[in-house]
Amino acid sequence: MRPTILTVDDSKALRLFVQKALGTFDCEVNETSNGYNAFFAIERVRPDLILLDIAMPVMDGVETLTRLKEAPELRAIPVIMLTSPADHAVMTRLTELGASGTLMKPFNETALIAKIRGFLELKPTT
Repeated sequence: MRPTILTVDDSKALRLFVQKALGTFDCEVNETSNGYNAFFAIERVRPDLILLDIAMPVMDGVETLTRLKEAPELRAIPVIMLTSPADHAVMTRLTELGASGTLMKPFNETALIAKIRGFLELKPTT
């Protein structure tokens, strides 16, 4: 079965970057611009992995991660936090909340794919 990845980031450019980076792999990529809308997307597609930005309007990544890990039916979904150097103060908290890993912005396609492959098998499209 092909994996489903949800990108949650307020930057349209970053969401497009992820979409492009994963375009040669047999996976479904969904996106949303904030944590609040992420829960509607999760209900719709039930992702196998979430790429979650920290700094977003409406509901930030820390609150979103907290709510994800509090929900018994969602807590097993791996969450890779998309961080920046400014997020240094919350890094320990992300681990305590149950983040599966972090990826420091800016990152390239190789780093993104390598991080995702730590949680999902990505097969090239045929």
